[in-house]
Amino acid sequence: MKNREKLLEVKHLQACFPTQRGEVKAINDVSFSIDKGEIVALVGESGSGKSVTALSVIGLNTPSIKYEKNSDISFKGKNLISMKKKQMKKIRGNEISMIFQDPLSSLNPLHPIGRQIAEPIQLHQGLSYIKSREKVIDLLKKVGIPEPEKRLKDYPHQLSGGMRQRIMIAMALACNPSLLIADEPTTALDVTIQAQILNVMRELQKDTGISILLITHDLGVVAEMADRVLVMYGGEIVEEGDVFSIFQNPKHPYTEGLLSSVPKLRGASENRLRTIPGTVPNPLELPKGCNFQTRCSYATEQCSDLSPQLVSNEMNGKVACWHPLEKVNKKVTNFV
Repeated sequence: MKNREKLLEVKHLQACFPTQRGEVKAINDVSFSIDKGEIVALVGESGSGKSVTALSVIGLNTPSIKYEKNSDISFKGKNLISMKKKQMKKIRGNEISMIFQDPLSSLNPLHPIGRQIAEPIQLHQGLSYIKSREKVIDLLKKVGIPEPEKRLKDYPHQLSGGMRQRIMIAMALACNPSLLIADEPTTALDVTIQAQILNVMRELQKDTGISILLITHDLGVVAEMADRVLVMYGGEIVEEGDVFSIFQNPKHPYTEGLLSSVPKLRGASENRLRTIPGTVPNPLELPKGCNFQTRCSYATEQCSDLSPQLVSNEMNGKVACWHPLEKVNKKVTNFV
């Protein structure tokens, strides 16, 4: 891959939440970057820390969250963590936008969708009502909304789930942001609508060159969209690599487990669906050493004593494991 200009750099991100039982370390020393024009997928089970990481980037976590002093989120050379609220408001929705997984709860039920899409345009770009209306119509056309002029006065409840998600995409792209964070953008949609939404996002990315941080647990979506993959477990990134290397030759046992648990159409009647035993560890009771050791069939005494660091491997990726996999079944991610 050619050297690209880095848009976002996250370094040593550590985040804690206060609770009645003590501080919960939701994110533990997470580092990654996103280049301009790149689509990076952040994958893992529920509770692994994906959404907290994303909300940290856009500054929407609860005010009670605490970041360690060496935590750094750099966007176009600016540290977002130390940025004042007034400065962050100028970036949020303008240079960094986010699509949430439940569009119905994200859209205001009291206002028509035309007004909601126009609001960030008028706020950040200072366009008049007429100019902003023209841009809203153009955005609705781009995301595949039929008869956009008539849809401007529709309320969220009058639209289908797929249409609402298209509206969310239009809102996110209203100010031509450099980075789009998509948090489980197709979770609540049926398979046909999922494919349509992914196609819209893919085409818009090609047209605009926007960078995307795609948060999902759906490996089919990752295979369709991503250039690079970050695998997260227990608040840590345990593997990183390009999408082909991750899918064809995973190095971390957790990554292998995720890929092996994907249902396959070919030979479905012959093979039982594999699962990863156990559950994601409680952030208040993380084990000493590797967080995945209690669910890992390769774990040794070393795994329970010391926590592995994320280091480079021969596939030009990174893995945090004392016993990275050398041999895996080929085509474990055959989705057809």
